[in-house]
Amino acid sequence: MASIPIIAGLSEIAGDYDALFCDIWGVVHNGREAYIEAIAALRQFRAERGPAILMTNAPRPVSEVRSFLEGLGVPQDCYDAIISSGTVARDDLARRAEAASDTLPILHIGPERDRGVFKGLDVETVDISEAHIALCTGLFDDEVETPDDYTPDLLTMKSRGMIMLCANPDLVVQRGDQLIWCAGALAEAYEKLGGRVVYYGKPHPPIYEAALKEARKATGRGIIRPLAVGDGADTDIKGANRVAIDAVFVAQGIHAAQVGDLAAEGLAQLFAVPDARPKAAMRALVW
Repeated sequence: MASIPIIAGLSEIAGDYDALFCDIWGVVHNGREAYIEAIAALRQFRAERGPAILMTNAPRPVSEVRSFLEGLGVPQDCYDAIISSGTVARDDLARRAEAASDTLPILHIGPERDRGVFKGLDVETVDISEAHIALCTGLFDDEVETPDDYTPDLLTMKSRGMIMLCANPDLVVQRGDQLIWCAGALAEAYEKLGGRVVYYGKPHPPIYEAALKEARKATGRGIIRPLAVGDGADTDIKGANRVAIDAVFVAQGIHAAQVGDLAAEGLAQLFAVPDARPKAAMRALVW
């Protein structure tokens, strides 16, 4: 298998593309601080090539994601739109609630801060014995708990035949210099027990379809060749591959310990599977 090209900056390949689909967490910020060079790269792409759409597996409405970015110092003039897995999950949950004969009883697995994903919908949060489905947005306390802590509840859900709606397919996310468990880890554990999971966000096609729609809206024309940028092999890179979009891997995110300073051996191990193969790799998102 040919080695993955290493590029110093986005400018080396940007001329081949007319839209940018950029991951947020691990690329534009690390959960605690924004990356100034990434913001500059997004601005430059918009100025020279086309729209920049931020894509995130955050299980929250776009309005909350935007507020969070503003709090970190990420300005709105570096992107055209935000697409979140939380919004895609909310749309499906709304359809399920509308199809129900009465208020839909759900089990919410996740912290209080994520409840905006179903705020205003005709749903009621109940305990595991009364719920029809489970909506997983993360762990209740992601700095203390691990997926193993949820095994008893997952077994109960499986015995009741409950579907889990996973509003964040990420297994882990970078928060400062730590890796924190995400909803995807619980969903994966549930599937291993034989449970059924519906995923929203990367690497699944619906979020890319939504990004294309936003890019067309931003330009008023068709998008011929978008480029994806992300730090997750199983989400950003695999997702782009699934929908035939070229992708650039950013090494400073969740796989930093594995790939080091873009070591060829680490990259080869990370992308050994054929359905996760980037067009190029770079240390960080810079122009």
